[in-house]
Amino acid sequence: MFLRALTVVLVLLAALPAAARAQTAVPVQVAVAKQQDVPVVLRNIGAVQAFYSVLVRARVDGTLDRVFFTEGQEVKEGDPIAEIDPRPYAAALAAAQAKKAADEAQLANARIDLTRYANLAKRDFASQQQVDTQTAMVAQLKATIAGDEAAIETARLNLEFCHITAPISGRTGLRLVDPGNLIHANDAQGIVTITQLHPIAVIFTLPQDDLPQIQAAIAHGTPSVLAFAADDRTELGRGTLMTIDNQIDQATGTVKLKAQFPNEHNRLWPGLFINAHLQVAMLKDAVTVPSTALQRGPNGLYVYVVRPDSTVAMRPVTVRQDDSGVAVIADGVAAGTEVVVNGQLRLQEGSRITPLKAAS
Repeated sequence: MFLRALTVVLVLLAALPAAARAQTAVPVQVAVAKQQDVPVVLRNIGAVQAFYSVLVRARVDGTLDRVFFTEGQEVKEGDPIAEIDPRPYAAALAAAQAKKAADEAQLANARIDLTRYANLAKRDFASQQQVDTQTAMVAQLKATIAGDEAAIETARLNLEFCHITAPISGRTGLRLVDPGNLIHANDAQGIVTITQLHPIAVIFTLPQDDLPQIQAAIAHGTPSVLAFAADDRTELGRGTLMTIDNQIDQATGTVKLKAQFPNEHNRLWPGLFINAHLQVAMLKDAVTVPSTALQRGPNGLYVYVVRPDSTVAMRPVTVRQDDSGVAVIADGVAAGTEVVVNGQLRLQEGSRITPLKAAS
């Protein structure tokens, strides 16, 4: 009996006209196409790089006496970093100065002898050869003193090298050698690395096809670059594009770019991978819909447009840009038009809907 009743119900439902069945309203979420300014953004992964990075090394051999920095300290250019035992180099400077004094005394005596020989030669009490020999002696001692002065400058420079100062302003890293160790001028390890964090740089690449847009953006000003964390939502900093590399990588078909960031809050750190967003243009008064409104059919993209009688129509659209959940419509939908953004799977041309406002 139950099966017979069920069969009768199914037959009656099948006998209903299609128009009657279509009257069942489908609940969907709708949104209004807006007219707004939309940035044109190019994206790719980049890496943070210190604007300047210097490995501080010793320039003379000696024992590392003292270290004046703490690890992670912000230092200014010229601040003391370390000191090598200066006593051997101070003694070498004193020896060079003493030798110069001795050579100057010999030069003074040689000049007196030259004057004496010259006077005697005028009265034929000395030969011209003696005068010439003494003249050569004076010239030789002058050259010796010039060499002494160079030796003094070298000794003074070595003594200055014992007092190591910061070559740039930045943040010190981990100490690479401890006081008391004997270090050499050719040591590859160094003492500490100083990196400049303010400003800081970001290196990223973009496809070579984007190069004309980038060049056009540079011609109209300084493009802005935003750095985001790995989730592509957390903003880490705002900077500006500095330059484009002078060649395209033929192996990858990409071009390398460098941006500069003030990095006031130290959210960008050397070696950090980020998502770089380069804004190359601004679309003024563009018609936009949520990206979820777009549907793909056999003839291309389309959206469901809500009619005044709460039915929908399939409307082909031309999309200029689909980015960050916002699609820019070049043709097919005007500002103020309601479109379906959720629930399209149950719709077809002419379906009746119950519209629900979508969240912003």
